[in-house]
Amino acid sequence: MKTIRIGSGAGYAGDRIEPAVELAEKGELDYLVFECLAERTIAIGQKQKQQDPNKGYNELLEARMRAVLPTCHAKRVRIISNMGSANPLAAGKAVLKIAQELGLHGLKVAVVTGDDVLSLIQSMDLTLDEACVPISRFEKTLLSANAYLGAAGLLEALKSDADVVIAGRVADPSLFLAPMMHKFNWAADDWHHLGMGTCIGHLLECAGQITGGYYADPGVKDVPHLAHLGFPLAEVSEDGSATITKVAGSGGLITEDTCKEQLLYEIHRPDRYLTPDVVADFSHVRFSQCGPDEVRVTGATGAPRTETLKVSVGYQDGFIGEGEISYAGPGAVNRGRLALDIVRERFAICHFNAQEARYDLIGVNAMHGETRGQYSEPYEVRARVAARCATRAHAVTVGNEVETLYTNGPAGGGGVMKSVKEILAMDSTLIPRQCVQHHITVLENKL
Repeated sequence: MKTIRIGSGAGYAGDRIEPAVELAEKGELDYLVFECLAERTIAIGQKQKQQDPNKGYNELLEARMRAVLPTCHAKRVRIISNMGSANPLAAGKAVLKIAQELGLHGLKVAVVTGDDVLSLIQSMDLTLDEACVPISRFEKTLLSANAYLGAAGLLEALKSDADVVIAGRVADPSLFLAPMMHKFNWAADDWHHLGMGTCIGHLLECAGQITGGYYADPGVKDVPHLAHLGFPLAEVSEDGSATITKVAGSGGLITEDTCKEQLLYEIHRPDRYLTPDVVADFSHVRFSQCGPDEVRVTGATGAPRTETLKVSVGYQDGFIGEGEISYAGPGAVNRGRLALDIVRERFAICHFNAQEARYDLIGVNAMHGETRGQYSEPYEVRARVAARCATRAHAVTVGNEVETLYTNGPAGGGGVMKSVKEILAMDSTLIPRQCVQHHITVLENKL
């Protein structure tokens, strides 16, 4: 029976690089996948692209490629990633340039585009899910709109014999499903196997979460050597079953429990997980420990895919101004509360009208509010004020007012930090599948 080994090199945009290098060197991989897009990532990338047309892709792409390309090229490990973000073509060119600089000749990079549907959803005047209004009536400035592509474009790119495949918005499990379809010749309507492959992709997509990172809880669920956490790989069989494991000697652990937690992560309905490729059914998945850090996964299946694709829509939604100050010693909580009261009153005096404001004592009530907060007297607290504002100028006021507490009371304040952040918010809509077409661009260094 044919098998394939797929490693997970990243679970989010800023993930560690060393575990991916370890997988490339010691994982005996066929494919190394980097999943690096969250919901807002492309909106952030679009802002970067507006400032520089050669940017807008993952900021760690160059560092990751310099770290893994030599080993992957030597061992013939193919790379698949959505690090293209808002600018996949520029990302592909950057990968090719790095390969040239490293003397890796004959490298082929395939770029998958077509997920950018901003102009399309505007012309179709689609209705936004959360705002509940057509785009023509939406009062915010749209930054991005990207449809979740499935495995089809990645599969076409792999058939071009590309060494590296770079995409933008692609559904997370599709990054892993594509090489399985390529290796095992699974048809695009083989719902059972596509459901199984999607399950494996979902287990791998968050990298260190399944090897114990998000699982760890000292004294309750102990995980060894988290500072050297290994990332997972899957040995997948042609029948769709797989063994989840990691490189021997790496930190972390893989157990039935770590796999169960990851299986349920971000899944609303385990029996009906909607993806661009298949409606996956995880309700009968079974895990079995077959060795140290080796878990067998079986039982997933699937049903025909939907006729629509999800579109993530990014838009500008004002600014958040924030200020923090610390108090310590006897009476720290009371001084912290007084500090927050002063800022509230100052806002009233200055006629500062925030769209939304929070006044928190970190370590006391910042997570769950007053009803479930900390009632024992801590030695130190940090007062935080954050406000959503329509303009950057208004947002600056928040941190400035907190800073004035240094000299205007209460006593003993220190360690002020203030910041202003632009809010890039997300909504979503659905677009008919037939309206979205992927495109493949092949870049090659033939020297």
